[in-house]
Amino acid sequence: MTVQETIAQRNRLLGASVVRALEARHFVAAYFETGEDAVRAAVERIPAAASVTFGGSMTVQSLGLPARLAEKGCHVYDRHSVPRADLDEFQKEHYFSDWYLASANAISEDGILFNMDGTGNRVASMIYGPRHVLLLVGMNKVVHDSAAAVQRVRTLAAPTNAQRFCRETPCAKTGRCGDCRGTDSICCTLTAMRLCRPAGRTHIYLFGESAGF
Repeated sequence: MTVQETIAQRNRLLGASVVRALEARHFVAAYFETGEDAVRAAVERIPAAASVTFGGSMTVQSLGLPARLAEKGCHVYDRHSVPRADLDEFQKEHYFSDWYLASANAISEDGILFNMDGTGNRVASMIYGPRHVLLLVGMNKVVHDSAAAVQRVRTLAAPTNAQRFCRETPCAKTGRCGDCRGTDSICCTLTAMRLCRPAGRTHIYLFGESAGF
């Protein structure tokens, strides 16, 4: 097999195992070969006319899911359509949408979801509020265990996002976690979702490509 075929086979086997682990924790989970395959399944799953909101996920944006759902006829509330000064009120207004779209910072092989947030709007929506949650997650975010998940969040996802948002934090300047406590820190709330409640509320579509941070 070629290198690409070997990686695809590894992702396929591990992805199937992670799906089983997620299902055992009452999540709805599926594995797809590509992000495009996952998007097509998401568009098919979310009904037309459903209200949809989403966070600042690079994965969701890069795969173009909001636009595809809008084309289908969903009521997509686009956070990028309002001035930054109005964003907080906009997100609160649409907090109880039918569907919330996001990704995850890390998923352990035994099916626990890990996320770090600054304001907490993303993790709040993932935990409670919207009727359904759909997470698109590339296999680059699957790690061995909880310790590796926290390490990924702190040393990869957080510094990259701090740079993306032009934060004045040590990690934005050095690329390394400085365990900072400044007001610009985006590492304010760390969540570990070990079970889905109510069962079946959160859908996780894994796919065998790298996406997001």
